[in-house]
Amino acid sequence: MSDLAISLRAVRKKYRLFNSPWERLKEALHPFRKHYHREFWALKGVSFEIPKGQTVGIIGRNGSGKSTLLQIVAGILQPTSGSVTVNGRVAALLELGAGFNPEFTGRDNVILNGAIMGVPRDEMVARMPQIEAFADIGEFFDQPVKTYSSGMFVRVAFAAAINVEPDILIVDEALAVGDAKFQQQCFRKFKEFQRLGVTIIFVTHDAESIVRLCQRAVLLNAGEVVTDGHPSTTIKHYIDLMEGRLFSSADDSKGHPGTTYPDKASMEGKESALEQFIAEQTSEDICAKRRNYNPKEHHQRSPSVTIVDFLLLAGNRLDPTHIRSGEIVDIVFKVLFHDEVKQPCFGLSVKTQDGVTIYALNSSWTGVEPRVATSGEYRVVRFRTPMLVNSGHIFLDFGVDEATTLGTYKNITRRMAVVHIVVLPTCTFHGIANLGTQFTEFPAVNT
Repeated sequence: MSDLAISLRAVRKKYRLFNSPWERLKEALHPFRKHYHREFWALKGVSFEIPKGQTVGIIGRNGSGKSTLLQIVAGILQPTSGSVTVNGRVAALLELGAGFNPEFTGRDNVILNGAIMGVPRDEMVARMPQIEAFADIGEFFDQPVKTYSSGMFVRVAFAAAINVEPDILIVDEALAVGDAKFQQQCFRKFKEFQRLGVTIIFVTHDAESIVRLCQRAVLLNAGEVVTDGHPSTTIKHYIDLMEGRLFSSADDSKGHPGTTYPDKASMEGKESALEQFIAEQTSEDICAKRRNYNPKEHHQRSPSVTIVDFLLLAGNRLDPTHIRSGEIVDIVFKVLFHDEVKQPCFGLSVKTQDGVTIYALNSSWTGVEPRVATSGEYRVVRFRTPMLVNSGHIFLDFGVDEATTLGTYKNITRRMAVVHIVVLPTCTFHGIANLGTQFTEFPAVNT
């Protein structure tokens, strides 16, 4: 009997893309089979094997082929060429609730979901108590799904999909569902599967989860395998890829897999870029031209003061969209004063994607004495900080206030969530911030 759970050999997947439904119809009806489509290869010869009982993380930026690969392994899609061998029952958490009938109750949909997964009705009925307990939605379990909140829906869908006895579990960004308590319950189930020797393929954009949960990680880019190995090594390559230093062979003239390139800004160039930023004067708001600008920012405008531009410097990189946890980042923004402000105060806030403030500081708290800003004057301020935060998405707020004689601040302008950055892990810990805690175990004392 094979010790392999999954084997992929030179798997390729092609899609035909049309500019409009009309072109699809014209191609279908054309008497001489004229092509109106263009080809898109989502996978380009992917090969790897997964032994039974191994947990493998798959990571890559959007459009790299991760979801297509999972759908092929789950049997939802057929490859254009190549071979896929899967040994064992598969439970796939791809699109939670796919196939649910809104008119059916949660209980009925659980049985329906089991049928879709190939689990007999009597087996699903036998598992119903533990599924109902896992979903934990009370009497709503016997109400039509159309009456559910989105949170209740994902709870039932997740409980139905995970509470079977799979040999292979496929998870596509499906562990972060429901509230914090339910997420913890999901991760406990994930760990239980690992202890039972279930083979797991785990796709996520969360690099920390890859390092924490997986024994091996595969990096995909443009439908090809870039790296396949230890999670920490793969994540380092993922960071290089996201920061523009690592390219797949699909990136034509840029190089071959594993090749690294220096960034456009050297260490000397970093200072010159800052000098150039300080020297440039524009009354136009050009923040939106930055790579890490968040178009969904909340801008509290003012006729007196405008934050016209910003610049982020991390290592030798300009305007990074991804940084490493603990990396020193220079956060610089430029302010144009249209009116005189006697005691200007400049502020920075670092927040999670849920709006929780991780850290906030203003220039007054640093002890810097404010000086009068005159009409037509530009000011450039810098906050230099080691981003000792956990992996995930963070957002930056910039603000300008006026300090009063009473020690309070009069708000003038705010740009909230104006910058969006993804933080990648350098070590494993839980929580929002890295406090740099040191651990020591002392020698045992025998009585």
